[in-house]
Amino acid sequence: MSNSTAEQAFDPSEEQLDRAIEELRGVLKDEERRPEAGGRGMPQGANVSVIMDIPVDVQIVLGSAVMPVSELMALQKGSTVALDRRIGEAVDVMVNGRMIARGEITVLESDSSRFGIRLTEVVTAAKSA
Repeated sequence: MSNSTAEQAFDPSEEQLDRAIEELRGVLKDEERRPEAGGRGMPQGANVSVIMDIPVDVQIVLGSAVMPVSELMALQKGSTVALDRRIGEAVDVMVNGRMIARGEITVLESDSSRFGIRLTEVVTAAKSA
C-alpha cells in the first residue's frame, strides 16, 4: 500500500470494522423484534427476512479512465488502458451503484487461483436531518 496522506487518514483498524459490522447486525436484530413495520401492520421480522433475500449487484472498482471516442474506437486486443489509480491504492466496493466500502485486493487462502477484497474501510451513510 502507498503511504499517501489520504490512505493514512482512511485506515480503520480491524476492531473498528468488526464493531461497525456488529452494530449493523444489532440494528437488524432490533428491527426483527419490532412488532410493526412503520404502521403498515406487517411484522418487522417478516420484512427483514424478505429484505435479506433481495439480491444486490456488488462491483469492485479498480479505477476508471476518460478518453475520447477516437481512442476508444482504436482499442484492440493487447491495448492498455491507464486507470486513475495506482498499484496498492484501495479499490471501491459498490452495491447497486453506491460505494459502501473500500478495500485491498488479496489472494483467497482457500483457493490461490482466485482473488478477493479485504475491507479496509466501511463507508458510513450521512444521516439526514
